[in-house]
Amino acid sequence: MHDIRAIRDDPAAYDAAWAMKGFSPQSPAILALDESLRAAQTALQAAQARRNEASKLIGQAKAAKDEAKASALMAEVDSLKSAIADNTEAESRLGGELRDILSALPNRPAAEVPPGEDETGNVEVRRHGEPYAIESPADHVDLGAALGMMDFEAASRMSGARFVVLRQGLARLERALGQFMIDMQTLEHGYTEVSPPLLVRDNAMFGTGQLPKFAEDSFHTTDGYWLISTSEVSLTNLLREQIVSEDQLPLRMTALTPCFRSEAGASGRDTRGMIRQHQFAKVELVSFTAPEDSEAEHQRKVECAEAVLKRLELPFRTMLLCAGDMGFSARKTYDLEVWLPSQKTYREISSVSNCGDFQARRMDARCRKAGEKGARFVHTLNGSGLAVGRTLVAVMENYQDENGRIAIPQALHPYMRGVTHIGGEG
Repeated sequence: MHDIRAIRDDPAAYDAAWAMKGFSPQSPAILALDESLRAAQTALQAAQARRNEASKLIGQAKAAKDEAKASALMAEVDSLKSAIADNTEAESRLGGELRDILSALPNRPAAEVPPGEDETGNVEVRRHGEPYAIESPADHVDLGAALGMMDFEAASRMSGARFVVLRQGLARLERALGQFMIDMQTLEHGYTEVSPPLLVRDNAMFGTGQLPKFAEDSFHTTDGYWLISTSEVSLTNLLREQIVSEDQLPLRMTALTPCFRSEAGASGRDTRGMIRQHQFAKVELVSFTAPEDSEAEHQRKVECAEAVLKRLELPFRTMLLCAGDMGFSARKTYDLEVWLPSQKTYREISSVSNCGDFQARRMDARCRKAGEKGARFVHTLNGSGLAVGRTLVAVMENYQDENGRIAIPQALHPYMRGVTHIGGEG
């Protein structure tokens, strides 16, 4: 959400920022609506004040037995009732229209975010590890089918496209990956584990920016709930309508949950395999900071996500996203992209964003310094640490051998209880 006062002060800066995300100038319409709203509010306040004043004068006129004056004042009060009703309706209507416009506009990119319309404008920051030399690598779909442990057809019969059934070793490996990630983030990186709701109401989805613009990307129940597309929604809304002491910040939370995404806007993309599923598991990382600390927390959060890939010994690169490729609520985003041998390219496995005060304004989440009366909006940050299904894909493809077996990364051995390979003995 945007501060209308800040838009009044520097509309050109907002138009320039929104232009980086592909929007035409928005401030003229916003400021015109804002002017009309303020005019209605001023007229309403004036009419209410005059009504109150006239009501007092009626009593005085009657006490003085001045019936003519009392009658004139009563007629004026009656006419003011109509003006008050009209301006009350105008204030409500214009305020709603202004909120609708502002809530549909994305966050402004940070100054250091590169320009660009799509992923071709992203900038590589660093790489870690060299891609494994695998002769004629199979993709995860063929590997899983050959092992008899990955079944898209069975999933399709009960649920349709973009679902999968995992069995035996792959089901266990997926569970091991999730447990390894959540343990790493809580025990080593200081995140507090949370088990949050998977069903939320409209206001929670609005708070993190999924609504109103991206309703088609989420699943909606018949009784008004939304299935979370990421536990960012649940974790970030833990501070909605709250004021916390700045002494408590930063707050760092994590959750391993199922996530549900309709992928309505991704028709035709990644239809084969597990890269883009309607249901998937993910470890989410969410932080709340004071405004001046969010950039440092952003860098730390990226490192926490990178640490998972390093421990799993998976080659990856870190990308700074351009303005046109960032999400709706983000002011700055880094993507981690893992190497997939079958595609001979890097694919996104984590997105880590600093949202500034954009989500906090939508949720009314604030912080206050000890001993001070005033409160200010917190900054919120989120990121994957990591997407479990995509990590499973990366492990399968990077750890395959010529016989179709999957070696278990050393970091996962404690979670696999002695199993060192999937397929064959051991």
